[in-house]
Amino acid sequence: MEPFFSRVRSLALMSMSLISVCTLSDCYDPLDPNGNITVTFDINQWTRDGYEARVTIQNYYHYRHVDKSGWKLGWTWANNEIIWTMSGAFATTQGNCSSFKFDTPHSCEKSPVIADLTPDALPENRTADCCHGGILAAWAIDPSMSFSSFEMMVGHLGANPNVQAPLNLTLMAPGPGYTCGLVADTDPTISSDIGGRRQLQAYRTWKSTCTYSSFVANQAPVCCVSLSTFYNSKITSCPTCSCGCREAEESTGSCIREGYPAPQSDSLDSDDIVLCTDHMCPVTVHWHVMKNYVTHWKVKLTVSNYNYRRNYSNWNVLAQHPGFSQNATAFSFNSTMLPSFGFSDEVALFWGIDYYNNDLLNADKDQLGAVSTQILLKKDSNSFTLKNGWALPRRIYFNGENCQMPLPDTFPMLPNGSSNLKPAHTLLLFLIYLTFKTVVTRL
Repeated sequence: MEPFFSRVRSLALMSMSLISVCTLSDCYDPLDPNGNITVTFDINQWTRDGYEARVTIQNYYHYRHVDKSGWKLGWTWANNEIIWTMSGAFATTQGNCSSFKFDTPHSCEKSPVIADLTPDALPENRTADCCHGGILAAWAIDPSMSFSSFEMMVGHLGANPNVQAPLNLTLMAPGPGYTCGLVADTDPTISSDIGGRRQLQAYRTWKSTCTYSSFVANQAPVCCVSLSTFYNSKITSCPTCSCGCREAEESTGSCIREGYPAPQSDSLDSDDIVLCTDHMCPVTVHWHVMKNYVTHWKVKLTVSNYNYRRNYSNWNVLAQHPGFSQNATAFSFNSTMLPSFGFSDEVALFWGIDYYNNDLLNADKDQLGAVSTQILLKKDSNSFTLKNGWALPRRIYFNGENCQMPLPDTFPMLPNGSSNLKPAHTLLLFLIYLTFKTVVTRL
């Protein structure tokens, strides 16, 4: 019995270790609990030896988008299927099609991998809603660009095909981290035709949902948060080693010392060459409490890029703070409020303005890439305070990744002896009142 209990203890310890390593935000995002990427296969036509299908990849994540170099979708055929033709996308390898003497299939791979075409694809290779280079916008930012479709003719199933759904669906978007469920039968998709006057129903529909986990992706954090306020000269920097620890050398293969020339495109292998810092993050988000007015307060939000080689196109920042329960205006970013899913602290999403600051440019030897905005928030008299770091954010995400926050005991606090700082506007009015009263008394 002792070996049995020993194995049980070992499994329990392994499970506890996994739970301790896989934090809530790593394996499940409480701020977007329903987020996923759904893959739908619609069979719209039967053929002599198979079927014609339309495949749609829909991003339902509110703030996690699919960036360059785009999605790649893979699966394993249940039988001996081949892909005769494809439009709107392409199989990355053709495979061994030597048994086909006359008509050559698009792909004979048992486990094909499909990639999106680029926007400049030829008309004969396109289909509706295709060809975005694999990029999918976040659902809350641009629903019209959050999905992509392609069509394929599947064959080699014989005269009476036993049609089965693909197996082992995989999604790279663009890197690892996504786990896809079974491709299962579901209610047939209903689409419209003739300007919505006629409904069309797919012969058969299969669906799978893919969810992201940074634990599965097994990547280092990509961002960290620094804090400052107008009422304290202290600046709370990003936590040391937030995204990794710098080596003792001044410049290494992973970072370049400040003031040194930026690396040439082919001088180093890595695509993530950053400025050498104590936090070693490619991206930082700085939250500065600027002003305290009578009815409002103001924050400056700055996003900085420490990466010498990478621009962040269509970036976004999510901030969680109770102050967003009141009206908030961002002057230089787009913004929207997201559902809080039961949290007492509200969630706001910010992203760049097209042709102005939707690209977070890379760093060079002279300066960091940066975008910033001021945010004016209306006060809630029942909750607003500058005490105990209330004006600082609870959580910050960049491009869907949870940024490393400083510990609360390092936050810039009110100076000793200050219960709260009165708005400068109120003090000015009080001084004007005293001056006017003195003048009137002397008259």
